[in-house]
Amino acid sequence: MPERPDVDYNLHGLAGVRLIDADPRDVAAVDRQLGPIRGAVDGPPDLIVRFVDRLEVRGKITLLGLDDAGFTDDAFLILRSKHKARARVQLPLEQIGTPGAEIVCERGLPAVPLLIACLNLSVLGRGALPLHAAAFVHRGVGVVVTGWSKGGKTEAVLAFMSQGAQFAGDEWIYVEPSGERVHGIPEPMRIWDWNLRQLPALGERVARGDRAKLAALRTAGSLARGRRGRRVGTLLERQRHIDVPPERLFDDAAVLLTAPFDRLMLVASCEGPETTARPIDPAEVADRMAASLDYEREPLAAAYAQFRFAFPGRRNALLEDAGRREQALLHQVFAGKPAFAVDHPYPVDLARLYDAMDPLC
Repeated sequence: MPERPDVDYNLHGLAGVRLIDADPRDVAAVDRQLGPIRGAVDGPPDLIVRFVDRLEVRGKITLLGLDDAGFTDDAFLILRSKHKARARVQLPLEQIGTPGAEIVCERGLPAVPLLIACLNLSVLGRGALPLHAAAFVHRGVGVVVTGWSKGGKTEAVLAFMSQGAQFAGDEWIYVEPSGERVHGIPEPMRIWDWNLRQLPALGERVARGDRAKLAALRTAGSLARGRRGRRVGTLLERQRHIDVPPERLFDDAAVLLTAPFDRLMLVASCEGPETTARPIDPAEVADRMAASLDYEREPLAAAYAQFRFAFPGRRNALLEDAGRREQALLHQVFAGKPAFAVDHPYPVDLARLYDAMDPLC
């Protein structure tokens, strides 16, 4: 079989990923995770992902948890991928953050486990800040929207995109050490059924199959409630979403992926009907987001704890120091930014969210 060409991804010069011997399915899986950011990498890539037909290991595999992870005499293995799919991935956790760290995966995975988390650690090691946030440009002003998971970041993006803003990122953005600019990756956005009901023009951009899925879940949820199946209805309600690439939701000219950092918004879902905004000290936002980033790193930290159990003599100093580095960078890049706390009910009325935030931009 002829050798497959390498495939490189360049995260705005902040970090690079190289796929080696990836077949089209493997490339498509990584494309779904990172979005269309393929580009040449200057120097050695931060992460190499090598694909093999079968991952050969020496000696027996000792399991950690119920087939979640394992280790041999010299290798740490991840045994589950996205949606709990069986996997066989060698992850050298002591090397992540060092250029050239190599992950080895068996082919056919729906996603490379912990790829974004490892990429984020590499970016942090280079001095930039991976931030759990969204970003857009509105009338020339770059706005970063951050907060705890499910706090309304994507909803803020959708509200402003419906009013002509330009998209820079959702879920993860990367802040330059100067704090002047941010960069996004165009990974798929999680869109809920109620988002589309408020923004019917957005629904027209969603694939017919995805619309049919949401309609079926809506019908099933109504039937479950009618039969007093509250628990089933709640479970179905939590599935009424789709993941859509931003390039499908927005026009090409509206997708920038790089933006100035002019305003900082801390969003949160709250009890009560009001949508309100007030000034907040950016240092307080920094301290809160330090805790949020700790939380977002938990899957990687859990794998590292398993790795340390397997190999007590091996360490990753960058990973162990990540929280301190993040807190320092948060204060550094947020300093002097006009910052506002935006509280809203859930689900939020997107028009009211826009009306509360627009005067602050």
